[in-house]
Order: sequence, then structure tokens, then C-alpha cells
Amino acid sequence: MEIIQSQFIISNEDYRKCPDHDKPEYAFIGRSNVGKSSLINMLTNRKGLAKISENPGKTMLINHFLINDQWYLVDLPGYGFARRSKKLRARLKKIIQSYVLNRKELTMLFILIDSRHKPIKSDLEFIQWAGEVGIPIALIFTKSDKPRQHELNLNIEQYKRELLKTWEVLPEIFVTSVLKNQGREELLDYIEQVNKELGTAERQ
Repeated sequence: MEIIQSQFIISNEDYRKCPDHDKPEYAFIGRSNVGKSSLINMLTNRKGLAKISENPGKTMLINHFLINDQWYLVDLPGYGFARRSKKLRARLKKIIQSYVLNRKELTMLFILIDSRHKPIKSDLEFIQWAGEVGIPIALIFTKSDKPRQHELNLNIEQYKRELLKTWEVLPEIFVTSVLKNQGREELLDYIEQVNKELGTAERQ
């Protein structure tokens, strides 16, 4: 897939105020500082589309971007940022869960994982929750240029082993590096494939 147009549409914290449309939505979420904004900018080939901050937890709203006038990329707030107040964490949890559970246009939830780390409890818990509520998900391991290759492979394998304790079949897995532009083509091709399958299903 070639992205020729990417346009910011709206930010809000209420899923009921999200755009009214009949297009697929692909939402991106992960722990704070996982590199979500950088990945979105790499995918769309627009350096400043998603705002990048040195401070974790910058994304506080549901952000909609229209891609090629065909599908929406949705930037969701991050989870697992301990420095936030209890009240703010509860508010963000409500924003995330209400969107994921109620947004009928949601086609796929991409869960981003920092490949530098061994399995993290908050990641495993969120993946498990998404699976239990029946949301289609895929996993994106970010920052693959940071760890050594054997460490990268080990961390990913450990996540797989943990998930296979409760999952019969693993979700799709992608490995990305913004620095090396790794994974961009695979991700966009996957989205294009899902879009085509949705189109076929709608015609039947």
C-alpha cells in the first residue's frame, strides 16, 4: 500500500463523538513511551502527523487520521504510566475501554510492545483483556534496533510463550524499527489485505 494522503480529523475523549463514517478503523495503543507516535509518523511518511514528546504519556485523547480517504488510523492514549494520578489513570482507562468496547467501526487493534523488555505485566494484561472481549488484535514490537538480535528474539519468544498459556492461536506479530524503517511495508500490506477482505465480505 502506498499512502498518498493522511489527514488529521479530530481529537476527543468520547467515542460517541468520533467521526461518523463507514470506513475501517485501525487503532494503535501501547504503554507510554513505546514509540507509538514515531511509528504512526513512519507509517504515514509524515514526520509531524502524530506529536512526539520527550515526556511519556503525551497522548490523552482519541485521535483520528483519515488515510487515502479509505480508512482511519486511530491513535489511542497509552496505558501503564505509573506517574499519573489515580484519577487520571481511571479517566484514561475509561476512554480506552469505552472506545474499544463500543466503537463498531474498529476493525483491528494494534498493540505496541517495546522489544527491549521481557514480558511486562501491563502488556500481558491488556492483550489478555482485548482477547477476552473479542477484539481482533495484532502485536507490533517496536524499537527493534535497540536490543541485540539474540535479545530481541528472546524477548519476542518469551511473549509468545506467555500468550500461548491462554491463546490457542497467536495474533499476527510485526517487528518494527522507525530508525531502520523496518516493518512499514509489512504493516501497510496487512492493512490493505484486511481492507480487501472486508470489501469482499460486504459484497457477499
